[in-house]
Order: sequence, then structure tokens, then C-alpha cells
Amino acid sequence: MASSESGDFQKVLEYRIYKCSSYSSCYIPENILVDVPSDQTSRWSSDIDNHPQYLILKLQSPSIVKYITFGKYEKTHVCNIKKFKIFGGLEPENMMELLESGLRNDSIPETFDLKHVLGIEGNCFPIRYVKILPLQSWGPSFNFSIWHIRLTGINESKIVRPCLERFNMYRQKEIIRLCMKHFRQMEQPEIVETLQRVTGVPLEDPRLSTLYNLLVTKGDHLQAERFISNALSMGLLSDYINAQTYRAIWTKLSSSEPKPGMRGGHQMVLDPTAEVLYLFGGWDGNQDLSDLWSYNIEAGKWTLICKDTEAVGGPSARSCHKMCLDPQRRQLFTLGRYLDTQYRTCENLKSDFYVYDIESSKWTRISEDTGTMGGPPLVFDHQMSMDVEKRTIYVFGGRVLAHPTNADEHGLIPEPHFSGLYSYHVPTGTWTRLACDIADKPCSRDMPIYRSRAGHSMLFHPVGSSSLP
Repeated sequence: MASSESGDFQKVLEYRIYKCSSYSSCYIPENILVDVPSDQTSRWSSDIDNHPQYLILKLQSPSIVKYITFGKYEKTHVCNIKKFKIFGGLEPENMMELLESGLRNDSIPETFDLKHVLGIEGNCFPIRYVKILPLQSWGPSFNFSIWHIRLTGINESKIVRPCLERFNMYRQKEIIRLCMKHFRQMEQPEIVETLQRVTGVPLEDPRLSTLYNLLVTKGDHLQAERFISNALSMGLLSDYINAQTYRAIWTKLSSSEPKPGMRGGHQMVLDPTAEVLYLFGGWDGNQDLSDLWSYNIEAGKWTLICKDTEAVGGPSARSCHKMCLDPQRRQLFTLGRYLDTQYRTCENLKSDFYVYDIESSKWTRISEDTGTMGGPPLVFDHQMSMDVEKRTIYVFGGRVLAHPTNADEHGLIPEPHFSGLYSYHVPTGTWTRLACDIADKPCSRDMPIYRSRAGHSMLFHPVGSSSLP
């Protein structure tokens, strides 16, 4: 069936919308259908799962409906609604969308806010009909079930009547505006001017009329772009822009040779001021790499800074390492790497720590082994972030590499498998262990224990001065 109006549902709805106008608890008489989550027959169900099917509820009188609550069965059910839409209006043939959302497949009732304010003036609008349109049930190819509906709002005449009058005036003005837009599209400006003069209803904001005249009437695209740029600088489009969701668009970069080859386990950092990317190292499928590249975003060009950083006093070839950037002082820091079991010797298992000065194109080894300096042991798949203002680097997690004689069949030491949280203060060259997984290991201060991990991500929030793993 295309629609359904249940008398029981209508009584419950009418009663509850009336009693809930004071936001108090509702008393439901025995002759009124109540929420019975334990009764599987206490529900409205569609015949089949085909779309569209809907339920229309009629209120006793026009009311301002603010919330809708869905009751549920006492346990999860395949017929529970997963996605739905709610419409409302004064006539069943003319309703607007009030909500699009979904329900969890559990036994807990859920309440949603319904759209009840219209226009920039913020006036509430009343409705008489509520249309519930199920879109998808939790079980595939199952019919839709609505177990219980409660609407909450205001139906007091002294509040609803002025809202109804304002709403009718709003609709009349919108009809006049639509007529004026139609005649403007028909290139009949005299009729538009007459309607505005007689009714006193403006077609639109004068600035929109100016833009329409530039873009549509005159076809002056240059002036239209200047108009939009000026509107952006004045913040006229800020609300609209902030309401938009971000959408990622991937574009293949067509850069000429030279450019880095395919690899994995490499690292990249961005200098946002200079708009330059830096890439270092990685695994090409046969060997670790030690090349350092830069990519100028504006020019769209790769530059090979150094083919072999180890040859100029920098880090050896590596993968699964991490880098962070100090954009103010234009310095790159890199720490950690992965080694296959056959290459793990006492000498190789030292955790070297390097910094690259971009201005002078010079590598400096800060530490031969951070593990002996109070820092993390040799790790891979960890994370690094930097507090640029305090010149402090944070290192969290990562798998700890072990000597083959102490490692398990996977080349990892039994305890701990993961490294903890460390900070490195660049000016003083000092490491501090902030947290670790082993309770008897001393840390710098009382902190909640966050279990270490590998292959994660971490960001630094400069405002709150905190790293977020």
C-alpha cells in the first residue's frame, strides 16, 4: 500500500502532542495505544520492503512539532528501520522534509530534532501532517516496522496561531517571489518591477540582483568574478562555505623527469610556508633507499636533493622510519628504521637520530643511539610529531627491533614489543620518557597508561599543545 493512517497511532500522536506542549511527562489512558516494547504485534509494518511506502500521521490541530521519538522492540530486530526520512506540512499533498537520519538496531528509544524554524527570521512553523518514509531496514529484503512514535512540541492556540499567520504570510511572499523570478527569466522586467511596487515584496537581496545583472543580463564574467571575490573578502559567503563538507579530489601530478621511483615505507613531510614536500628513503622492492627529494607544489617539479644521504654524512638507507619538520627553522628530523633479521647486529641495532638543515643542505647526526640517551630504542612503524613553538619532538609507539639471539620467531623481543611515549627537547638535546606499557618503569610524571602500538597515526594540536595518537 502507498500510505497508511492508523487510528491507534493517530490517537496516541494527537494525545501526546497535546499533553507534551508543556514538556511534562505524558499520562496515557488505557484506551490509548502505548509503547509496549515486549509485544511484537504492537507495531505498524509495511507489506513488503519495496520503496516507497510511508505512514502519514494526522495531528488533531496544527502544532509546532520539535522532536520525534522512535520506540523499539525489546531486542534487535531485522525489521527495525535503518534509514528514514520525515516530512511535515499543513496538507498531506504539500509537505517539506524535516529530517533524514537512521536508527540503531537495538532496544533503546531514540529522539531526533525536527526542523521547525523557517526563514532567516527564525519563526517557527506549524504542521498538521507527519509523513514517515522508511528507506531501509536492518535486515535485507525485510519489511519495515515502526514500533512506536511519540511527537513532542507545542499546540497551544495562543502560540500556534501567530506562527500560523506568519507562516501563511511567508508562503504568500514566496509565491510572489517565484512569480517574479519566472517573469525575470522570461525577460519581462516591467512585470517584475510592478509586482515589487504593488506588493512591497523584494525579489531578493539587492546584491544578488547586482550579480544577476552582471552575469546573466550583461554577461560580464570578469566583473562577476570581482563581485564574488569582494563578497568572499567581506565574509558574505562564510556561513555557506563553513556548512559545506570537504570532498577530496585526487589529481595525478604530471611532472617531468627526474622524479622518485615507486617505493613503500618512505616518509614525506610538508613545509606549508614554502609549499614544498620532502621525501626520504623507502623500500623499492629490492633494497632500502637513501635518496632525499623535494617537490615544489607551485612549480609542480621534483628535485633530487641528494642521491645517497649516507655519503654526505646523513642517515643510511632505510624504510619504516619517521620524519618531522620544523618549518620555522627549516629543519628535518628523522628517527627509526626496519632491519631484516639477518642484518641485526649489535652495531646496526643502534637508534641513530639525524637532523637536516634545509638552508645549508647539511646533515647532522644528533645521536648515535637514542636508547642510551634516555630515548626510544630502535623502532619502526612508530609516529613522530613536533611542537614547533616549544621545539619539542614527540615519539610514540613502534615495534622494537631485537637482536636475533633475544628475539622470537618473528624477530621481536618478548617484552616490550612496543615502545612508549618519549619527548625530545631540541635546544637542550635531552630525552624524557613520558609513558610506557611496563608499570615498574619510571616515567617523568603521573600519566594514564596508553598502550603502545604500531602502524598508527599521530597529530599535534598546537592550540591545546597535545599530541593525538
